Amino acid sequence: MKPKIEDVAKVAGVSPTTVSRVMNNRGYIGEETRKKVHKAMEQLNYYPNEVARSLFIKKTFLIGLIFPTTSNPFYGQLIFHLENIAASMGYKVLLCNSQGREDKEKEYIRMLQRNQVDGIIAGAHNKGIEEYEDPKLPVVGIDRYLSKKIPVVSSDNYSGGKTATQLLINRGCKHVVHINGPSSLETPANLRRKAYEKVMEDHNLESKTYEYESQDSVIKQLFDENPNVDGIFASDDMIASLVIRETKRRGMSIPEDLKVIGYDGTETTQLLLPELSTIEQPIKDIAQKALEILVKQIDGEENIPKETILPVKLIESDTTKR
Repeated sequence: MKPKIEDVAKVAGVSPTTVSRVMNNRGYIGEETRKKVHKAMEQLNYYPNEVARSLFIKKTFLIGLIFPTTSNPFYGQLIFHLENIAASMGYKVLLCNSQGREDKEKEYIRMLQRNQVDGIIAGAHNKGIEEYEDPKLPVVGIDRYLSKKIPVVSSDNYSGGKTATQLLINRGCKHVVHINGPSSLETPANLRRKAYEKVMEDHNLESKTYEYESQDSVIKQLFDENPNVDGIFASDDMIASLVIRETKRRGMSIPEDLKVIGYDGTETTQLLLPELSTIEQPIKDIAQKALEILVKQIDGEENIPKETILPVKLIESDTTKR
């Protein structure tokens, strides 16, 4: 039979009320009494009922995370930091992988609400989800505009796009092509494309963008339609790696025939593809800031900034050097 709070009180030689106060850290409790209670709990292998505790304090210390995938290195590293930082703040996380599907994202939102999470951090791709228009609990978006009511945290996508494009031009590229995700997504990442187009215009160069949605044929199409391409700015490092693979397949040399720069700068990419020049996002800082804003909402604070933008950093390596 599972031990009860009364059993702990009997072994510790205190009242059940005192045991409850020790577990919930309420009121003054002498250090000697606190040690007796914890020793009794350990002796009986007693664990507090988290459900009952959450009902009492009206907080579950659970946070829901909704992301399109965990296989992308950016999301994998981001989720790692979110979980780690949340734990240091006393929160546990429930991870939801939406696989980019609207129906799954909606069901996850409802599931998280049924589980009484204190808040949600979302970076999934779907737009127009009505649950975000009138959120019933605190929500923070990461690199995604979920609704006008929900604050978003992102890196400085415009600055990153400008830096990446300018680097290719500085390295002598005249025919720079950009590859990004679907422009239909309401995300700050679209600013990378706007920055690319503005820099190309400022240098009187033609801009050309291809949208990548997990079809490798887009990469092949880019090379087939642009035989004179000498620079490619990919909106993430995964796409950049596919560009490098296709370049090798066609017998072209990097950086002699083609210069390539990616985006994200995850630890995984820097380990497996150290030769790739990239724009590094401050992934840990993004996780930290998103959690700080979410906890402020949970604690009832007002005047939360609607958008938080963090600086990026250029990491230049072999794929753009002369």
